[in-house]
Amino acid sequence: MTQTPRGGGALGAPSAPGAPGASTPDEPWPVRVVSQKVSAWIAKLGWVWVDGQVAQISRRPGSGTVFITLRDPAAELSLTVTTSHEVLSVGAPELSEGARVVLHAKPEFYAARGTLSFRADEIRQVGLGELLARLEKLKRLLGAEGLFARERKRRPPFLPQRIGLITGRASAAERDVLTNARRRWPAVDFRVINVATQGVSAVPQILDALKVLDDDPTVDVIVIARGGGSVEDLLPFSDEALCRAVFACRTPVVSAIGHEEDTPLLDYVADVRASTPTDAAKRLVPDLAEEQRLISLARHRLDRAVLHRLDRESQRIEAWRSRPVLARPHVMIDQRASEVVALRDRGERTLGHRLATAANELSHTLARLRALSPAATLQRGYAIVQRTADGHVVRAADEAGPGTPLRVRLATGSLSAVVTDDSAAGATTPKPRKSRKDSA
Repeated sequence: MTQTPRGGGALGAPSAPGAPGASTPDEPWPVRVVSQKVSAWIAKLGWVWVDGQVAQISRRPGSGTVFITLRDPAAELSLTVTTSHEVLSVGAPELSEGARVVLHAKPEFYAARGTLSFRADEIRQVGLGELLARLEKLKRLLGAEGLFARERKRRPPFLPQRIGLITGRASAAERDVLTNARRRWPAVDFRVINVATQGVSAVPQILDALKVLDDDPTVDVIVIARGGGSVEDLLPFSDEALCRAVFACRTPVVSAIGHEEDTPLLDYVADVRASTPTDAAKRLVPDLAEEQRLISLARHRLDRAVLHRLDRESQRIEAWRSRPVLARPHVMIDQRASEVVALRDRGERTLGHRLATAANELSHTLARLRALSPAATLQRGYAIVQRTADGHVVRAADEAGPGTPLRVRLATGSLSAVVTDDSAAGATTPKPRKSRKDSA
């Protein structure tokens, strides 16, 4: 926050301490001086064009002055404007509360009362064409900010626990919503807040009611309802502040503004758009009679489905029971028993044949093995001579010198011998040493 320096000269242009006319803690300005300086500063301001909504008009009999309270629809701000009957009759002879105006005014400060007001010398009531153009501009602005985006719209619950209703007191819209909703679902619960639905007080009251219902945890959906009306009558439902408040609501909002041609901006921002209050009632709760009919129809379909399934399964069971295997199970057992016996006999024959073939092959193999065995050669009188020292088989006479101990293996048993020198024979003759029986 910016702080104003203590001690200053003329308002809006602080002067150094001690300067002529400066205010100090020791020499403060009286209220009249401050008022005079504020008045002088404001008097230096020029004329401005102001746009706003007429909140109140006061025409005092016997006085040529008209007092107008002008408010900003997008904010809780207002100011007082004074003008003459002549200016009003020329620019806006049928001016009424709630109308949008553009006026040319100059600010004035009344020092005696310390109040600020504006004096207008020209007033223009905004025409329908200009009004629609402004609404279209606001529509584009809100659309660009994403307030109309479909992906953010929420779906109200199928059967709300409680419905919040914002509408005019004892209005046709209130009656239509309550009557049709209770006709469709008698147990439906409402929390109704009555507000002004046109004029300068409509937007503030609707905003307050919207906040109350949005903060109520028992309210599942909020309905803003009003019957038909002119474009001017429906202006509160195109108010920028209201559109932004609906967009910020945590609770789904249903717009139920009865209209035919013109669409208030609230319809674009709301989660659900109903063409009339009666249409809103149909969208809020299901029809009890229709739901009962659907339940009855579903039960009938379920009964038919169950009976059809039972009949089909009964036919299937009966078909199984009529099969021979279940009607005379012993026939299949006997048939399978014969097959088992035949397979067993064939297996025994096959196994016996294979065993005989294998035995015959084994016998022939043994015969060939015996024919090629060294033992068969020994049976014919041959012997195997080995050096006793290293087991080497002696194949020539020079492989065993005189005195070499030998082992002679026969068909049955073996002999030990020693090589002796027999020069007369030209060969060495082994000398038997000891006979030993070994199993061949």
